Amino acid sequence: MAIRKMVRTDIDAVSALCIAAFDDTVAPTVSTQGSETFRKLASTEAFRQRLEGDNVLLVFEEGETLKGMIELKEGRHLTLLFVSPQHQRQGIGQALIAAMSAYARATDITVRASLTSVPAYLRYGFQCTGDADEAAGLSYQPMVLRVVAKP
Repeated sequence: MAIRKMVRTDIDAVSALCIAAFDDTVAPTVSTQGSETFRKLASTEAFRQRLEGDNVLLVFEEGETLKGMIELKEGRHLTLLFVSPQHQRQGIGQALIAAMSAYARATDITVRASLTSVPAYLRYGFQCTGDADEAAGLSYQPMVLRVVAKP
């Protein structure tokens, strides 16, 4: 098992993993607009652009199998966290959260959690910070994780 920074050669696999996980758990709960919005966010072109921005993208792999990914934007906002459907509930999300925390540049990490993922984020230590809302067809719950300050 390894958690490492995402590289360009991971883009196709990461995009496919995110879309598969979204289709498995989130897509049935959102509108057509929400699904279209997400597919744009998880496209290979979108990942190419993110790799060049102020984002940390990490992947969880075991052997040759990519099992999960996480993205931290500007050291303070978790934008994506996905684990492949067949590998969920095995500690991969928790491991990615722990690894991501090392890159935090703020004491509070925010996330707009899909409503279906709120229980997982609560297990990871996040807390709800307001009412659920919607943007571009995607419903979300604002949440925050307080990270330990670095010495």
